Amino acid sequence: MALVLTVAGCALLLVGGEVLVRGAVALSLRLGISPMLVGMTVVAFCTSSPELMVSVQAAMGGQPDVALGNVVGSNIANIGLVLGLTAVILPIVSDPKRIRRDVTLMVGASVALEVLAISGVIGRFAGAVMIAVLAVYVWASYLIERREVPPPEHDWHDEGAEEFTDVQPGVLVASLMLAGGVVALVIGANWLIEGATQIAVALGLPEAVVALTLVALGTSLPELATSLIAARRGHTDVAVGNVIGSNAFNILLILGVTAIIAPLQVSERMVRVDIPVMLGFTAVAAVALAYKGRLGRWLGIALVGGYVAYVALLYA
Repeated sequence: MALVLTVAGCALLLVGGEVLVRGAVALSLRLGISPMLVGMTVVAFCTSSPELMVSVQAAMGGQPDVALGNVVGSNIANIGLVLGLTAVILPIVSDPKRIRRDVTLMVGASVALEVLAISGVIGRFAGAVMIAVLAVYVWASYLIERREVPPPEHDWHDEGAEEFTDVQPGVLVASLMLAGGVVALVIGANWLIEGATQIAVALGLPEAVVALTLVALGTSLPELATSLIAARRGHTDVAVGNVIGSNAFNILLILGVTAIIAPLQVSERMVRVDIPVMLGFTAVAAVALAYKGRLGRWLGIALVGGYVAYVALLYA
């Protein structure tokens, strides 16, 4: 049964990711905003919904290691696995000026998490502040982009990006595509998480390791499916925005909501090992995207290799 859930979950993730990417690109064109902003906000929020459900349920069930490990592990997987594989498929070229503001948010949120973790607890007040910061940032980003002179479409989309149809669907249809893609992603992720967790429990793996690897990877599969399909279609702007936005959403929104529901006690291991590893992956992605403006195949391979090594050390 666990194997059936795993296979069915993977199939739904592929279908949901395809529909979500199509809807995101169509919506950005119809609204006159960049796919990067759509990926950073709408797509990121949608693909982060599995992390939200898992962390909230874990916090309510008195499992802070699962709640925090899910977010930290997902952020590591988003950069090491999702962004790495995306670059392997299609090297990512970014405009540092346009992406630097978003990368700064991701880096700032990651550093803030380490500072809060050192205190030993993430309380309700900190959670409320995190949510407020994200809300102000998203609204400000939208206003700034709307005031700017829209760049030509070829500046928003990578050269050679595949256009889905000659006539793009309207806002309503694109929104329905987004919603349908999210439903498929959430159901697929839940099935995959359930199947993987059953296998992990049968193998007798520790709770923290399961959260940092199997659960985190399972909840990152929507980002993985969406970003890989976006890269295959030539829309690396959606893929990058999805990863950057998801990592910021995971910390500011998901941990913020979770901390308000039930303050999170932070283990020493998270402070000394796992969050610093997350910061290291975040720093590499930030330098490559926001300053060098390119994340090539070799760096993508290095990121994937680093992620595999991290998981191997956890199990070792």
